[in-house]
Amino acid sequence: MDFDRFPSPFFSAVFFILIFSHAEAYDYLDPNGNITLKWDVISWTPDGYVAVVTMNNFQMYRQIMSPGWTLGWTWAKKEVIWSMVGAQATDQGDCSKFRMNVPHCCKKNPTVVDMLPGVPYNQQIANCCKGGVVSSWGQDPSAAVSSFQLSVGRSGATNKTVRLPKNFTLLGPGLGYTCSPAKIVPPTIFLTPDGRRKTQVMMTWNVTCTYSLMLASRNPTCCVSMSSFYNSTITPCRTCACGCQNNRTCVPSDSKIQSVVGLSTPRKDNTPLVQCTKHNCPIRVHWHVKLNYKEYWRVKISITNFNYRLNYTQWTLVAQHPNLNNITQVFSFAYKPLLPYISASKSLSNNT
Repeated sequence: MDFDRFPSPFFSAVFFILIFSHAEAYDYLDPNGNITLKWDVISWTPDGYVAVVTMNNFQMYRQIMSPGWTLGWTWAKKEVIWSMVGAQATDQGDCSKFRMNVPHCCKKNPTVVDMLPGVPYNQQIANCCKGGVVSSWGQDPSAAVSSFQLSVGRSGATNKTVRLPKNFTLLGPGLGYTCSPAKIVPPTIFLTPDGRRKTQVMMTWNVTCTYSLMLASRNPTCCVSMSSFYNSTITPCRTCACGCQNNRTCVPSDSKIQSVVGLSTPRKDNTPLVQCTKHNCPIRVHWHVKLNYKEYWRVKISITNFNYRLNYTQWTLVAQHPNLNNITQVFSFAYKPLLPYISASKSLSNNT
């Protein structure tokens, strides 16, 4: 992919954030980015409630890719999940105390995943069943949401007797997210289709999850190499840029293991299986200066995937440069400036 630029020192510092699964905990290009979980209690039952859980990804460029999100929490009392729509608990747990109606999940700390596409309609609700894949807000706000419904029992059936779940965890798909305690907020209000009547849920609480690179990985997950048309020398990624080679975690390029069935299946912990290279990174970004005229200069960016376990079909590359707000033309990819944070780019330009 290429893009043209107005005059600027193309040898100035370039910073990349390749968003496949990892990024900074606090990113000044996306300071308000988070994933918000909203629990809406829509009705009471004899021993509990029915709630719709909505996951909104308010991150500008960090999506949740396959194999999708995994959500967990700990019940405050002895709650059980009677049934679920749009998602499922991965482990039913010990429900031997129930003789007639057996709950969907009896675990104290349930783990929930999204349903796969194509499930029967009676197991779906709006914004569910995408295999846990959630777009970023900057890519597609309409797809940056995921929902499911659950019926909770043995929990209390009033605002005063219900206790909020605690110890929320979110894998997206690997480690990295830290979730806040649940907090009661004003009940969600809905408008009827004709806009003439308001209705509200019985109770609402929110949980906010933010991303931390320190939790996600001890090492970076991509590196940058550079070259230019006027010099035959290529500046490669530095050796051990993403950790040093380990025969247990990398595969030689000529290895027969590449033909093993299931090798490319993503893991829930998002652990990569990379081709053995000097840099040992799952992803390499190459920045090549193709042209340098008085009026403009042109750069070609190439991205190479060395991770056998993941196909990055919806990747996002964030590049920061002192003059990227003067792009005149792009080829082969969609470009979107982070306009709300243009002051940060100006600050970088002044310091370069």
